[in-house]
Amino acid sequence: MIKVKDVSYVRFSAPDLDRMERFLTDFGLTISARDDEAIYSRGTDPSPYVHVTERGEAGFRGVAFEADSADDLEAAAALDGASAIEKIAAPGGGRRVRFVDPDGFRVEVVHGREEPPALPVPPPSLVNRGSRRERRGQLLRVESGPPRVKRLGHAVVRVSDFRTSSEWYRSRFGFLPSDDVYIGEKDNVVTSFMRCDRGEEYTDHHTFLCIGLGEVGFDHAAFEVEDVDAVMTGHDHLVNAGYEHHAGIGRHVLGSQIFDYWRDPWGHVLEHFCDGDLLNASHQTELHDPGTALGTQWGSFIAP
Repeated sequence: MIKVKDVSYVRFSAPDLDRMERFLTDFGLTISARDDEAIYSRGTDPSPYVHVTERGEAGFRGVAFEADSADDLEAAAALDGASAIEKIAAPGGGRRVRFVDPDGFRVEVVHGREEPPALPVPPPSLVNRGSRRERRGQLLRVESGPPRVKRLGHAVVRVSDFRTSSEWYRSRFGFLPSDDVYIGEKDNVVTSFMRCDRGEEYTDHHTFLCIGLGEVGFDHAAFEVEDVDAVMTGHDHLVNAGYEHHAGIGRHVLGSQIFDYWRDPWGHVLEHFCDGDLLNASHQTELHDPGTALGTQWGSFIAP
C-alpha cells in the first residue's frame, strides 16, 4: 500500500472539443493546452491540469491521484494489477502507473509533473460580521464573470459493490474513512467519505468516494473556488450562459462545503465548492444515516 497525497485530475471524452472548451472556461478553468485530440485545463493553483477532455464518445474516462514521492510511485508499480511506470505525454510531463478498478474505471497514480506558476486570484473579501467588523472604509465590489477555480478537490463514482471497491482503493492508496453512510442496518455501509492519510497534516474531509447505489458510473467531480462570493458569481455566470444547473446552492452536513452543482454539455456533474472541513489522521470515523449524508445545513441538495 502507498499513501496518495491528493487527487490530481479527472479525465473525460467528448465529441466536440470547442463546445467543451467554452463550458470549461465559463466554469472557471483555464486552458493550459489544446490540440485536435485533447484539452488540458488547470486551476489557479500550481498544477499543469486538473481536467482532461479527449476527443471521442462522451463519457468519464478516469481519475488520477498524486503519489507523495518517486519511491511511492515505484511501490505503486509493484501493487497487484499495476502497469509498468510510463512517461506522461501531457503538459508538465511526469510519470504514472495505471490501474483498472473492480468496475472498470481507469485509475492513475502520478508523480513528478512540473508545476507551473500559480495564477492570480482576487483576494478574499473582508467580512463585516455582526460581532466582528473587519471592512472599514472599503466598499465591497465583487467581480462578475466566471469564478477562478483553484483546484480539484474530490471525485465520486458509483460502483457495483461498495465493500469490494472500498477495500480496493483503501488497500492500494491508503485512504482513511472520514464518515461512513449506511442504509437500513448500521452494518450495511453503502458509501464512505474517504480522505488522504497525511499524518498530522490537515487535508480535505474527502478526496474520493465510491457509492454502492444506483447505476455504475461517474457521479461528480468537485472544484474549489476562493470563497462564497466566487460560488455565487459563478452561479450567476453559468445561469446567464444557459448551462444546466444540477443542485444547490447550499452547505453540506458531511464535509460542510458550500456547494453548487452544474452539468457539462454531456451531462457530467461538476461542483463548485468552498469552505470545507479539514481533518488529519487522528479524526475518528463517524457513522450516519442517508438523511444526514444528503442533508444540508442550509440550502437545497438533489442527489444525482
